[in-house]
Amino acid sequence: MLTIIDGKKTSETIKNEIAARVAEIKQEGGKIPHLAAVLVGDDGASQTYVNAKVKACEQIGFESTLVRLEENISEEELLQVVEDINDNPAIDGLIVQLPLPKHISVEKVTEKIKPEKDVDGFTPANVGRMALNWPTYVSATPNGIMELLKRYDIETSGKNCVVIGRSHIVGSPMSILMARNGNPGNATVTLTHSRTKNLPEIAKSADILIVALGKAGFVTADMVKEGAVVIDVGIHRIEDSSKKSGFRLVGDVKFEEVVEKASAITPVPGGVGPMTIASLLSNTLLAAEKKIYK
Repeated sequence: MLTIIDGKKTSETIKNEIAARVAEIKQEGGKIPHLAAVLVGDDGASQTYVNAKVKACEQIGFESTLVRLEENISEEELLQVVEDINDNPAIDGLIVQLPLPKHISVEKVTEKIKPEKDVDGFTPANVGRMALNWPTYVSATPNGIMELLKRYDIETSGKNCVVIGRSHIVGSPMSILMARNGNPGNATVTLTHSRTKNLPEIAKSADILIVALGKAGFVTADMVKEGAVVIDVGIHRIEDSSKKSGFRLVGDVKFEEVVEKASAITPVPGGVGPMTIASLLSNTLLAAEKKIYK
């Protein structure tokens, strides 16, 4: 029987759980979690993402600070902004919205963020802790996927997992998380990418197929094993004259084909996407309660 993995519904459940914890903290007279977001420039998609994060903070009772900076800010000035937030004890979590302007080094900015406040889970310290299976902030999208697998009781132990895409944000960390000793985890993992030979055959061997390649409709039904669990991380806007908006959103997987073979699948939209913000909020709560770095 097919299971549609509903990320939207699951993310709302998680936000309600966090809101209940925030209410307890208020009652106890404790410190309310505080997330700071830094937005450089006026990229439309970045503004949308940041505004959604700020709105989510309001919904669950977090405090939030949005720092808007001009596109032409110097690297040195941005690093100083990050340093100031690092040193501010009122702020628990810090995210710098990507992408950054080309004249600014993402690596330098990421390294500047204190690991204790790195609720995006991108700093070398937190990526290293994840690889070692130490307590850490797991980056939001992989964390969201792991949470979906857990809450939908999808068995991963001993399963053959194929990850398509090797980005630092999704593919690479997913391969580590799925192979780690834990639940979810304990899978046998193959990490594939655009240079992989015989990719369709490898994909078809997967009990769990995680697709984060960034190509609309890349995975077709003939690449999927009967009964596989399919996690689609991609999101693309394509023209569709039948829609009032003139476009629709699709993933890296041809949903209408693959849904006929999968035992469980994430839709686009409404699958992995909503879990990203829920995971970010979860990490900020961990930071506020000093659950990772004492």
